[in-house]
Amino acid sequence: MSGPVISPMIMFESMRSIAPRPMSSSVVHVAVGVVRNPQGNILIAKRPAHAHQGDLWEFPGGKVERRESLQQALQRELHEELGIDVTHARPLIRITHSYPDKKVLLDVWLIEGFGGEPHGKENQPIAWLSPSELWERSFPAANQPIIQAVNLPEYYLITGTFSDEADFLHKLHLALEKGIRLVQLRVKGMDDSAFIRLAKTACEACHAHQARVLLNAAPEIVEQVGADGVHLTSARLLALSTRPLGRNKLVAASVHNQQQLEQAEKLSVDFSVVSPILPTPSHPGAQTLGWQGFQQLTEEANHPVYALGGLQTQHLPTAWQYGGQGIAAIRGLWE
Repeated sequence: MSGPVISPMIMFESMRSIAPRPMSSSVVHVAVGVVRNPQGNILIAKRPAHAHQGDLWEFPGGKVERRESLQQALQRELHEELGIDVTHARPLIRITHSYPDKKVLLDVWLIEGFGGEPHGKENQPIAWLSPSELWERSFPAANQPIIQAVNLPEYYLITGTFSDEADFLHKLHLALEKGIRLVQLRVKGMDDSAFIRLAKTACEACHAHQARVLLNAAPEIVEQVGADGVHLTSARLLALSTRPLGRNKLVAASVHNQQQLEQAEKLSVDFSVVSPILPTPSHPGAQTLGWQGFQQLTEEANHPVYALGGLQTQHLPTAWQYGGQGIAAIRGLWE
């Protein structure tokens, strides 16, 4: 019997635009599938007790065999483990992680379409959980950035100009009604007391839509206004020596180069925003990274990364293609 038919929607090789990070023979290349059903729940499976990282939950997948493409490996592993055939998938994140006994490269794909009814073909327990429930289970350490990626949306709105509070709320509500679920409150030239008042208003509006708010401000203001985290400018990022907030809050950072990316990794940020990708009206002559420059940084990041700079909603598939979580934008999402 022939293998499963590969849909044109999952031409894996065409989705990688430059060569991925070099791998030594000592690195185990693993194809991982984050299987999501139409209700938005994620499938996980429990590793056998005798296996590496035994008795922990994981996202299904397995080692890419010699002379096997990533696409073939993912199809084979999910068919062998769960009895499903992939029909629609896209890149999610790539992670390198060093355990005491091995180093792995996890090539993670979001499986949004599949044939068959998933079940533990190897008698492994499986479970369907909401993205937020994944944090309650015990996973291998390498899986933590995957859980973060699953819990982050495709778009990250950065607030832009407004004439007064009524105009601000009007623009914010329009974005929330269109589905925005992650917001960076960024306001220039506002004194602290006025910013705190506006931040409390923004948090109330966003939380009513199950959206999260990060403040582009001093981290200590986050708890005061009930925000969900902080967004560090590149200057704040470089000035810190430790993560400024606990794990119950999000910490994001603006990154423009390799040095800043390495600092973001040291602080264990939850995600970063890399810019500028394309020319913008506000900085028409500025040097840009371009999509290949963006991917060179995403290949080095072990956390989700948004692309920023001259982007519109139609750039989302391109951001995925080059290793991004999604796109961040001011004009493209706010105005």
